[in-house]
Amino acid sequence: MNFESQQLLVTLLVKVGVVASLASILIRAGSFKHLLFRAERDVSDKLQLGAFFGATFSLGVVVRLILRYKAPDVSLEGALLAGLLGGHIAGALAGAVIALPAFFSGELVAPLVLPLVGLAGGVARRLCPQADDVWHFSPFVDMNIYRWYQRRFGKPRGDWQMMVFLFIVALEMWYLLLGRAVHGHLLYRAPAIRHLFYLDSESNLLKAAIVVAGVACVAIPIKIWNNTRNELIVEEQGRLLVEARMAALTSQINPHFLFNTLNSISSLIRIDPERAREMIRKLSSILRRLLRRQDAFAPLREELQFIDDYLDIEVVRFGPEKLQVVKEIDDRTLDMHVPTMVLQPLLENSIKHGLGRLVSGGIVRIRSICRDGGLLIEVEDNGEGIDPNRGASDDGSGIGLSNVQERLKLLYGADFGFRISSRPGQGTLVQIELPDVGEVAPAPLTPPPLARTQSRG
Repeated sequence: MNFESQQLLVTLLVKVGVVASLASILIRAGSFKHLLFRAERDVSDKLQLGAFFGATFSLGVVVRLILRYKAPDVSLEGALLAGLLGGHIAGALAGAVIALPAFFSGELVAPLVLPLVGLAGGVARRLCPQADDVWHFSPFVDMNIYRWYQRRFGKPRGDWQMMVFLFIVALEMWYLLLGRAVHGHLLYRAPAIRHLFYLDSESNLLKAAIVVAGVACVAIPIKIWNNTRNELIVEEQGRLLVEARMAALTSQINPHFLFNTLNSISSLIRIDPERAREMIRKLSSILRRLLRRQDAFAPLREELQFIDDYLDIEVVRFGPEKLQVVKEIDDRTLDMHVPTMVLQPLLENSIKHGLGRLVSGGIVRIRSICRDGGLLIEVEDNGEGIDPNRGASDDGSGIGLSNVQERLKLLYGADFGFRISSRPGQGTLVQIELPDVGEVAPAPLTPPPLARTQSRG
């Protein structure tokens, strides 16, 4: 192998490296990533995407013209990529932009050829059976032949993959022949028209290497961008999974509470219709909030407003002599963010499992304190406490607490505190320490008056 052949092989290797580098640089641009992975694009999006491709791959042409080194020029592959991934509008625009430096240097055929290459890429994209199939293109010939063979099993994706592979091969060969024809003035005799840049060799083996390198220059960026696309899909699926888990946990209401509330309402309808009507209103307010709540966080003020309705129903159910609720709320904490529905499970656990068996004198205290720039929430009762010899699953107690703890773990990771202190026969204290995630404006609804200490019941 002579020196020129070795130099051409090195040029091809550098060319593949250049296109991989340009693909890595492009995908770091948030705007390009957003446009590339959009399911639907309007004309403006296609033009912007074509401009991204054109501006980036034209740099290789500029470097080739300035340094007189052939490897950075990936104009053909850049225009083809723009058409395959962005459609015919993006491909044509990218080809025109890529051809500009060559045109101003005297290569007058480039503005005619490269936009056509972009259009051809867009046509190949339109022939794709499914929109996602373009991301599965592989430079490995054996895999494409295997997919082609699999068409007998009704897998059209393999047919399209093989078609695109052969299309790129044909396009590389056509470009080489066109360059030879223009350079030798076989097609154009006008003296003003100069040669079209292309790589060539007298060796058939090296010609095949040029074609293979062209295929690789198209496939490698697709693989790089597809990896990023897959990462975004995984992240999005993970986010949706967390949101689904959060929604399931947030929307949990003990069915016993709902049934017991409806039974209490039914018993009040005859003896105290006005009170029954008020309980229905408060229950509907609770259910309405659960149905419309989409945010993971809310101001503590809103959470306290929500549990007011819940506690009013519980006081009616148990009676003021059996259940008393005392609030000790620091005014500085009212606009601090807390997870939605974080207090109701704690209160339900205290009322149902701590005070449920008391004849009278049950007290639940709710405290909020600013501590070390964060928020400390305490829910304490003077009930039976937690029996260490009885599992939490024996009667369902602890389910609300584990629900809250799991939600806090999803939202804060390890950056939160959750402690339970209990003595049998004397009561239970649940403490939650949360970092401050910012303040929000008060809710549009008029909040209930919250004093330093409030008593209910």
